[in-house]
Amino acid sequence: MNLQRFSGLLIVLLFQMCSQGMAFAAPSNSIMLAVDLSEADRGLLHATMTFPVEAGSLTLLYPKYIPGEHGPTGPIVNVAGLRFEANGEAVPWSRDTVDMYTFHLQVPAGASELTASLDFLEPVGQGEFTGGVATTPNLAVLSWNQVVLYPAGPSADQILIHPAITLPEGWQYATALEGKSDKDGTVSFSPVSLETLVDAPVLVGRHFERFDISPPNGLRHALNVAADDAHALDADPADIAHYRQLVLEAQNLFGARHYRHYDFLLTLSDKTAHFGLEHHESSDNRTDERYFLDPEPKLANVGLLPHEFVHSWNGKYRRPADLATPDYQKPMVTRMLWVYEGLTSYLGNVLTARSGLWTAEQYRDALAYIASDMSHRPGRSWRPLADTTAAAQVLYGSPDAWKSWRRGTDFYPEGVLIWLDVDTRIRELTNGAKSLDDFCKAFFGHNDGEVAVRTYTFDDLVRGLQQTADADWAGFLEERLNRTDEAAPLDGIARSGWRLEYADTPSDYQKARNTLRKTLDLMDSIGLTLDRNGRVIDTLWNGPAFSAGISPGVTLVAVNGRKFESGEPAWLTDAITAAKNDDQEIALLMEDKGFFKTHTVDYHGGNRYPRLVRDTKNPDRLSRIIAPQVSPAD
Repeated sequence: MNLQRFSGLLIVLLFQMCSQGMAFAAPSNSIMLAVDLSEADRGLLHATMTFPVEAGSLTLLYPKYIPGEHGPTGPIVNVAGLRFEANGEAVPWSRDTVDMYTFHLQVPAGASELTASLDFLEPVGQGEFTGGVATTPNLAVLSWNQVVLYPAGPSADQILIHPAITLPEGWQYATALEGKSDKDGTVSFSPVSLETLVDAPVLVGRHFERFDISPPNGLRHALNVAADDAHALDADPADIAHYRQLVLEAQNLFGARHYRHYDFLLTLSDKTAHFGLEHHESSDNRTDERYFLDPEPKLANVGLLPHEFVHSWNGKYRRPADLATPDYQKPMVTRMLWVYEGLTSYLGNVLTARSGLWTAEQYRDALAYIASDMSHRPGRSWRPLADTTAAAQVLYGSPDAWKSWRRGTDFYPEGVLIWLDVDTRIRELTNGAKSLDDFCKAFFGHNDGEVAVRTYTFDDLVRGLQQTADADWAGFLEERLNRTDEAAPLDGIARSGWRLEYADTPSDYQKARNTLRKTLDLMDSIGLTLDRNGRVIDTLWNGPAFSAGISPGVTLVAVNGRKFESGEPAWLTDAITAAKNDDQEIALLMEDKGFFKTHTVDYHGGNRYPRLVRDTKNPDRLSRIIAPQVSPAD
C-alpha cells in the first residue's frame, strides 16, 4: 500500500488510540520530520524528513498557499540544499516546469523509505509573513511550512507527521504542539496531521518568559515571550492582568472555546518582520523590542494580540468555505476577507478596549484615525471594497505609493467601519436588547471544546444576522461592498453617537504611530506622508500636494526657502499653520532623481488631525460597545 492510500487510515486509527487513552510510540509509517535549529542564530534551519514509500513515481509538494496569508506566499525561494536518498543512494529529482512548488521523483526498487533533507535560508531584509525575517542571534520563530514537503494526493488532515526540533544550547521554546519529550536538546512532539503541524509554529529564544494568563478554573492560556534582550521581558504586572482579562472578555463574547489550550507567541525584536499570524490554538505575534517598556509601541500595537486571538473563532474555527482548502496547493478565493479580517479587526479593537489594554479615549482615537484614513480613498470611486478582497493576494505587500488611488488591503480598516455599522444597527433595531455580541455567540460560540473547521458562506452570514435582528442584511452588506463612491462608510460612527472632526494637534495614538513608523502623516491637511528624511511615501490623489505636482518618491529639501532638517517636521507643520492665516502658498523644494523643483501648495486649512466628538443626536452606543462585560479576574 502506498503513502497516498494508507495515510488517511493511519491518522484515523491514531486519533482513535488517543481518544481511548492508549499509549503509543510514534508509528513507524508516519512521516518523520526533524528540524535542527542549532544555527537559527545565524539564519539557517536544517530539516530532514523520512517518508515511507514503495518503488515507483512519487510527487512531493512544498506548501504554496499558506493559511492566514491568503495567497501563494510559500517562501520556496529560500529552500536550498535539497537532496533525496533511498537504499543509501541519491535519488534524482526534478522540479515541475509549470508549478515551481512541485517535485517529481522515481523511487528505486526495494526502497521502503525515502529521506529528504533541505536547508531553509532565513530572509535578509524585506519579506512578508512566513517569508519575512524570523531569526536574530537571540531568537527564532519556526513556521513548519518553511521546512516541510508532503505527498500529492491526500488532504492535509490525512497526512501524519512526527515532528521534532533541536534547540540551540540554553534556549527555551513554546508551541501549541503536545506530547513533548526532551532528550539531549532535541524535543519530540506527538504525531499530528500536516494541517495541525502547519497551524502550530514554535517560538524559541535565549531570553524567554512565560506568563500564565489562564482564567480562574479555566483552560491553560499562556503569554510566551522571546526578546532580543532580557530587559525587554520586564512587563508591567498591570499589562499581564489586562491580557488575562482579554481571555475572559473573549470567552464572554463568543460563549465557547475551540481550542484545548491557547498560547500567545510574542516576539520582541526590532530586527524581525512585524506582523501577526493566526493559528487555531496559538498565534505568531511579532512587534517592537521595547513593546512592554515604552508607551508608543504599546499604544500603537497593543491591538495585535486581541486581533489574532479573535481569529481562533473567526478564521480558524468558522472559516469562509472558499478559504477552507484541502491542502496548500489549491488556490484560495479571498472574497470573504471583509468578514475574516474585517470583522476580526472590529472585534479585536473592541476587546482591546474591554480588557483595558486601551482606554476608551485611546479606542476612540484609533477609530477616528481609521475613519479619517478611509475618508482619504478616492480610489473608492473606481474600486469597490469587494474588489480589494478579490485581489487580496496581489494587494498584500503592494507599495504605499499611490495607495489612496490604488487602494490596498482596505478590508481591514474599512471592515471596522462596516461592522460598527452592523453592530449599531442591530442595537437600534432591537432598542438595545441585542447587539453583535449576540450574533457572535450564535455564529461562533456553539459546540464548546470542538477543535475543528466549520465553513460558512455569505448566505449563512446573512441568515445569522437575520436571526439576530430582522432586516435586509443581504442588501445592506452588498451595498457597502459594491458601491463606488468616495464617501467612507461612517454611518456606524454617527449611529454610535459620535462624529469625526479634526483638531490642530495629533492625538497620542497618532503620535505613537508616527513615532514607530518614523513618518510624518499630513494626509488630513496638505495630502502627504513623509518619512523622517523627507522622502514622500504617499500623495493623496487630487489632494493639495498632488495638485501642486508632488508625487511619491521625491524628497523634501526646503520649506519656504528654509532647509528641511532630517527628523524635524516643525518647519513643515509651522508653514501649514502660517498659511492658514494668510493667502501665501507653501513653497516646497523637492529633489527627484537628482533634479530639483519648487512646488507651491495652495492650502490654507491648517494642520488637521482626526478626533471623535460626541454627537447627542444619537445615544452613546459606542461607550456601551467598548465597556467591560466581565468583572476583572482576582
